[in-house]
Amino acid sequence: MTATISLATDWGRQQLVRTVTRHGVIAYPTEAVWGLGCNPWSEFAVDTILALKQRPRHKGLILVAASVEQVRFLLDPLPARLRQRAEQHWPGPVTCVLPDLAQQVPQWVRGDHDSIAVRVSAHPLVQRLCRAAGMPLVSTSCNPAGRAPARTPWQVNRYFPAGIDLMVSGTLGHARRPTTIIDITTGQTLR
Repeated sequence: MTATISLATDWGRQQLVRTVTRHGVIAYPTEAVWGLGCNPWSEFAVDTILALKQRPRHKGLILVAASVEQVRFLLDPLPARLRQRAEQHWPGPVTCVLPDLAQQVPQWVRGDHDSIAVRVSAHPLVQRLCRAAGMPLVSTSCNPAGRAPARTPWQVNRYFPAGIDLMVSGTLGHARRPTTIIDITTGQTLR
C-alpha cells in the first residue's frame, strides 16, 4: 500500500517535496480523475510513469501548474496573441498546447513534439500541490494504457500496487470528463 499524505500539514508538504526532488512518482486527485505526477525535469521519474502506464514516450505528457506565473517561462517567448489565447482559459479545466519555442521542457516530457500541453488548474488541491512542489508537475491520468482512469484511491492501488511513491489525499473536482485540450496556435480542440 502506498503511503498517503495530506497537503494540509507541514509534514505532508515536506514529504511531497522530498518525493518530487528524489525522482519519485505521486498520485493525486485532479478535476475529473486521479492523476500521476512527478518532476518534469527528472527523466527517471517520467520514465517510471511511462512504464507504469505502458505509454510510449513519443506521445508526450501534460504539465499542470498552480498559476500562470509557474509557466511564465513558456509563455514569455510566445507572441502576445498566443499568450492571451492561453491565459483566457486559466485557471480552469482547459489544457493548452503551447509551442515550446526555446525547447525549455525536456524531450522526455514533450515526446516527439515541438510543443507542450499545459494546464493551469483551478482545482484547489492541484494548486496546493504545485505550489508546495515549487514547480509545474507532469500530470497524466492514473491508469494503464487502454483502461479507464482511476476515480478512487482504491482503484489507484489496484492499478498500481507498486511504483507509486506517495498518494496525496483529497477529492476529485466536479468534472465528469478529462480536461479539454486546445492547440492555441490553430485554435483547434484536440479533445
